[in-house]
Amino acid sequence: MIHRARLTRFAWLSIAAALSTMALKSTAYLLTGSVGLLSDALESGVNLAAAILALIVLTVVARPPDEEHAYGHEKAAYFSSGAEGAFILIAASVIAYKAAERLISPVPLQQLDLGLVISVVASIINLIVAQVLKRVGHSARSIVLEADARHLMTDVWSSGAILVGVALVALTHWEPLDSLVAMGAAVGIAAAGIGLIRRSIFGLMDTGLPDEDVDTVRSILAGFQPQGVRYHALRTRQSGARSFVSMHIQVPGGWSVQRGHDLLETIEDQVREVVPSATVFTHIEPIEDPASWKDQKLDRADSSDPPQSKATN
Repeated sequence: MIHRARLTRFAWLSIAAALSTMALKSTAYLLTGSVGLLSDALESGVNLAAAILALIVLTVVARPPDEEHAYGHEKAAYFSSGAEGAFILIAASVIAYKAAERLISPVPLQQLDLGLVISVVASIINLIVAQVLKRVGHSARSIVLEADARHLMTDVWSSGAILVGVALVALTHWEPLDSLVAMGAAVGIAAAGIGLIRRSIFGLMDTGLPDEDVDTVRSILAGFQPQGVRYHALRTRQSGARSFVSMHIQVPGGWSVQRGHDLLETIEDQVREVVPSATVFTHIEPIEDPASWKDQKLDRADSSDPPQSKATN
């Protein structure tokens, strides 16, 4: 896995791509006067703002834990992806407004051949960079780079639709088609922005690990049951690229401290092997003690509550 501090170089790659594609698409718009190509250029401007924000956030995320942030700075990543989603929604609104304005007052398009060639080159740049960011983001479990990659791929698809629309305008000479295609692109762009905001909200709400990861942890714990070991209060959450897993392990009360400690070390090692970048918290309890059954819920049960059945796990 790539070290967190080195991920910023991919943000610089995204910034370079945004600058180059924004220049190319702006040139294509100035040559043609196409509102569709204008929407493409505006989205590249959003890409640039998002890439700069990603660079800042990746720098923050790479900082080691400190006294005020003992669990690290990973959650800053969700602010980046959420802000990027907001940027996308703003761009979609501007595109829709410009398209509606041009639909009411159509303008003849010019030099479409050259404009289309320039836009195709810009889209190829975005496609290559998006694939690089997607691969690195998945490998490093970086929601910042994954969001940037998703945004760039949205740009690629919307650019493709816009290019098809502009090409049809060149063939049919029906100028309103340019505005209609731009409106369709605005809808698709807005949907991508809403998806990013939704994912960021879930991340900030301490969403648990995917079901397949939790099931894998449960299967690991089940392997220790023949030794008389049980567990409860298994909880998980995600924070950027880091995962947190906590559980209470119940063992026979006659076990020595060393034997219990060795068991927990084994369990923690196995969980870390299957859950990348996981921080694992374990708490050992004697299975015969009724008090050890009172903390299965997030808030510890009242002392007057009867103990839960030991057949739970």
